[in-house]
Amino acid sequence: MPPRKIIIDTDPGQDDAVAILLALASPGEIEVLGLTAVAGNVPLELTARNARMVCELADHAHIPVFAGCDRPLGRALVTAEHVHGKTGLDGPDLPEPSMALQDAHAVEFLIETLRREPSGSVTLCPLGPLTNIATAFRQAPDIIPRVAEIVLMGGAYFEVGNITPAAEFNIYVDPEAADTVFRAGAPLTVMPLDVTHKALVTGPRNEAFRALGTPVGNAVAQMTDFFERFDKEKYGSQGAPLHDPCVTAYLIRPELFSGRHVNVEIETTSELTLGMTVADWWGVTDRAPNATFMGDLDAQGFFDLLTERLARL
Repeated sequence: MPPRKIIIDTDPGQDDAVAILLALASPGEIEVLGLTAVAGNVPLELTARNARMVCELADHAHIPVFAGCDRPLGRALVTAEHVHGKTGLDGPDLPEPSMALQDAHAVEFLIETLRREPSGSVTLCPLGPLTNIATAFRQAPDIIPRVAEIVLMGGAYFEVGNITPAAEFNIYVDPEAADTVFRAGAPLTVMPLDVTHKALVTGPRNEAFRALGTPVGNAVAQMTDFFERFDKEKYGSQGAPLHDPCVTAYLIRPELFSGRHVNVEIETTSELTLGMTVADWWGVTDRAPNATFMGDLDAQGFFDLLTERLARL
């Protein structure tokens, strides 16, 4: 089979960076058409910078990077420097990017690409707030049936929230955008905290990255060294979960993941549960299923794949 064409929509973020590296290391399965940056973990200026830094780290400076929306659809931006550091990629000492941003807006690139490529041939991979994707869908609804699949990191059910008691960060930052995407009707696969919290970087797993002895391996180990402090303190865990690489790992080895096709609604009005992903896991409503909501993964298989692929860069 030819590699799957994807667009990675991202707000790097150390775990976003690892997700991007995994995709770039897997040309047999994945063809990255471009990266679209969105405001999220840090403001847009930094996420657009970080996306280019990651491409250059992987020696893939030919990948086009587009800056997108700098704020949510109807709310003030909430960021996560307390997790990712002031740059969003604190940890490794990476050089400033020399590759230029593309002139076009990310939303323009999304629309033009989905109209140009054969219908059903492009998968969207959002790793951050869904502002760019929702804006494209609102501006050009004709592209929605042309999307092959949306595979995103966001939401939670059993793990509830990580930015509020009820909400996961990516969905909470722009719940209106998430609501637009979940209601759009495109095939949707969701990697919630229920899965990503099982993709835990333990000490031995991080040492396996460092033992690669490459700039990529060292950078990934340093990224994890930095942001694991937050999760260890918060959850009492042995390390940090690699949230976003679950998206790209699924594209390569879907058999590592299991879940259910259920209805998922996004809370957009309640102050108490704003941004909650209300997943009908037990089928207690008559609402039609609209998403494959993952619930488990083979963690060791995931890390074996990740380490093997990063060694290629």
